[in-house]
Amino acid sequence: MKDIRLSKLAHLLVNYSLELKKGEYVLIAGNTVAAPLLTELFREALKVGAHPEVIPTIEEVQEIFLKEASDEQLNFISPLNRLKAEKYDAFIGLWGEENTRALSGIDPERMAARYRATAELTQIRAKREENGEFRWCGTMFPTQGQAQDANMSLADYEDFVFQAGLLHKENPIAEWRKISEQQQKIVDYLNTKKELRIVSKDTDLTLGIAGRKWINCDGKINFPDGEVFTGPIENSVNGKIRFSYPGIFSGQEIEDIRLEFRDGVVVEASATKNEKLLHSLLETDPGARRLGEIAIGTNYQIQTFTKHMLFDEKMGGTVHAALGRSIPGTGGQNESGIHWDMLCDMKTGGRIYADGELFYKDGQFLDEVISRKDTPRLE
Repeated sequence: MKDIRLSKLAHLLVNYSLELKKGEYVLIAGNTVAAPLLTELFREALKVGAHPEVIPTIEEVQEIFLKEASDEQLNFISPLNRLKAEKYDAFIGLWGEENTRALSGIDPERMAARYRATAELTQIRAKREENGEFRWCGTMFPTQGQAQDANMSLADYEDFVFQAGLLHKENPIAEWRKISEQQQKIVDYLNTKKELRIVSKDTDLTLGIAGRKWINCDGKINFPDGEVFTGPIENSVNGKIRFSYPGIFSGQEIEDIRLEFRDGVVVEASATKNEKLLHSLLETDPGARRLGEIAIGTNYQIQTFTKHMLFDEKMGGTVHAALGRSIPGTGGQNESGIHWDMLCDMKTGGRIYADGELFYKDGQFLDEVISRKDTPRLE
């Protein structure tokens, strides 16, 4: 029996997130386990007159490639992957694996080498996105693998995934439009500020944000969504941060990550588990030692750490920072083959100041500050 929530999700992604139009080329990709959602997305894209192409992937292929490819093959960029980066108008990517630990045995150096090799295509997509030539959205198809990571049954995990996206509501698109309006108030406030200071357990970090644009994440790129973010000034980050939750990279967990920044660069880094992988990622390229993103999670439907950043980084009451590539549209200039998010809990004693003004405390925005009428607005 078909889950009606998959049809609602496909309708939302095509008509709200990407706003696909007649004649546009859209690529839909995901593991074969996600076939029920791949087919629903294909159907919805046809309804609006787009030209959809579905590329299902076999989960074991990436593991075989990373383990067995020669150095030449590891650095090869296929014409198909180049075509995908240069020509498609839109892309829908599905997460969802039967085995989320399939890449745990891969040498971190080989993963870093592959990210360096594909950095060119990443930059092409980023430039096209910034120019309004390319749109993308990523979402989750619930699987046993992800449910196990989240310590849930599959049924409970499905409920968690769909409720995080408000798909249990009668009109999810209307709900996300309301969220967009609420988050725009936060974005308008932060767009007037020059410096952030983030304080939490073993954390005291300052970042310059003058002239950078904050982005309202309202379900247009990731789904479910719920965050506001920007790219900090590259040489402005100073201080220390301890990430409360494990950092997840290609299915591998790096626990108790602590970073110290000086003039924008990571000068000290440690972890209690998988520290070798942490240092390998930092050596990916020069940009991997700088922050490309700082963000505040706003989705209070998400209160459980699931070991998947699609949900975890949106968790209400947290902030996250990403090492590596800046995101188009923020004004960020950092370039890297990686963009890796790590999560810090702010619900107990966490505080964020903008130009010295407290606007966020114990995981909650102070509405009396955010919505103050005398706050200047940028045109």
